[in-house]
Amino acid sequence: MKYIGAHVSASGGVENAVLRSVEIGANAFALFTKNQRQWKAPPLKQENIEKFKRFCQVYHFSADQILPHDSYLINLGNPEQENLEKSRDAFIEEMQRCEQLGLKLLNFHPGSHLQKISEDDCLARIAESINIAVEKVPNVVAVIENTAGQGSNLGWHFDHLAKIIELVDDKKRVGVCLDTCHLFSAGYDISTTEKCEQVFTDFEKTVGFQYLRGMHLNGSKTPLGSRVDRHDMLREGTIGTDIFKFVMNNQYFDNIPLILETINPDIWSDEIKFLKSLEQN
Repeated sequence: MKYIGAHVSASGGVENAVLRSVEIGANAFALFTKNQRQWKAPPLKQENIEKFKRFCQVYHFSADQILPHDSYLINLGNPEQENLEKSRDAFIEEMQRCEQLGLKLLNFHPGSHLQKISEDDCLARIAESINIAVEKVPNVVAVIENTAGQGSNLGWHFDHLAKIIELVDDKKRVGVCLDTCHLFSAGYDISTTEKCEQVFTDFEKTVGFQYLRGMHLNGSKTPLGSRVDRHDMLREGTIGTDIFKFVMNNQYFDNIPLILETINPDIWSDEIKFLKSLEQN
């Protein structure tokens, strides 16, 4: 079963994310459980939590179909201790919000060394941050998103993801989300079926499909290996559509949220239909 949706707005209350997903014909979705550009947020109200759970039940969204994303401000590999603690506290709070909503995944960008510590030290800090968070919050899996490798961001190479996972104590509490735009920008050529097979064989050997907990399906505005993160629509930009056909016809991508973060929400319902049309029954 393919779970396809988009990163929808939760404005007006987290429960509205469910309704917005239904409107575009989705059977998966992503959301922010708080304002992603602020450190602090008021606690979730019980009324909103109950509505969210009820709407999910009514419209048949299980926790397997929902991929919440944390704040963009969080850097779990921050080289400065004070800011690292601030990020860790915020990440734990995000995990707690997921738990309150009955969700079991939390997608995040791994972190940046800010040119102040080595890559290895930064990866170790990220893993330590995950260990601290999962010990404090039960049930929620920390889902590391691969990055485009912009600036000092880590997580753009499969080796980075593998190293973080290696250093996480409880392997059941860590996973990976692969973003197609980020893959391409980081230098992984997924522009043809043959190249897709090579990239995902590499992923299987280096990380392992048992850790794949979600995908972000995006076109890219920038060329292969640009290390610049600029999303485009599925049928526009530099990647082409073979990758999406590959995902839709490969069992490795069954039963995980496949989430659009493409740049025109007005055509998300059309893009969902397009993805479904690629499935060869």
